[in-house]
Amino acid sequence: MKLLYGTTNPAKLASMKRILDTLSIEMIGLSDLGQKIPRIEETGNSPLENAVLKATAYYEAFGMPVFSCDSGLYFEELPEQLQPGTHIRRVGGKTLTDEEMTAYYADLARTHGGTLTGRYKNAICLILDPEHIYSTMDQSLWTEPFLLTDKPHPKQVAGFPLDRLSLDFQTGNYYYDLPDREVASSVTDEGFRTFFETYCLQ
Repeated sequence: MKLLYGTTNPAKLASMKRILDTLSIEMIGLSDLGQKIPRIEETGNSPLENAVLKATAYYEAFGMPVFSCDSGLYFEELPEQLQPGTHIRRVGGKTLTDEEMTAYYADLARTHGGTLTGRYKNAICLILDPEHIYSTMDQSLWTEPFLLTDKPHPKQVAGFPLDRLSLDFQTGNYYYDLPDREVASSVTDEGFRTFFETYCLQ
């Protein structure tokens, strides 16, 4: 089946294609459509609400099976009012660039002793047609805990700026320096693959 991933981020599209490469799904991104992409205000109070908002808007705009994902970033050491949550890139009403995000979160870790214990909580909404809409924020979609450090790794991947600051929770080493390991912000392969197997390949 042909499925639209509601994102213009090429890194996210490539990551999801890799996860689902064994399934009979032809995945495209918004940029592949060659059409005007609607602007969506992510006003939800949780990753799940934002995923539903985006998937609904894209389905209404393009009339084809579509899914959208959203993530929230949460740190054990921070009080609720300081949690990034769904506003990972938006700080003080401004959308940060990759470089600005790296600097902001490095400073946040620095003010809390040099590291923070974080986890990304992912959500997904899939719309096949008006009668078949599926959404979840199940823990199987969340990443493992990781450490956020105040010292950026020299490696940079566009679209994933916080991976430069991510350390493996067990070893304290940068994810980028570990062989055969996904970085902290990568989606949980098994959880997402199971979701699509359940709802797309019935």
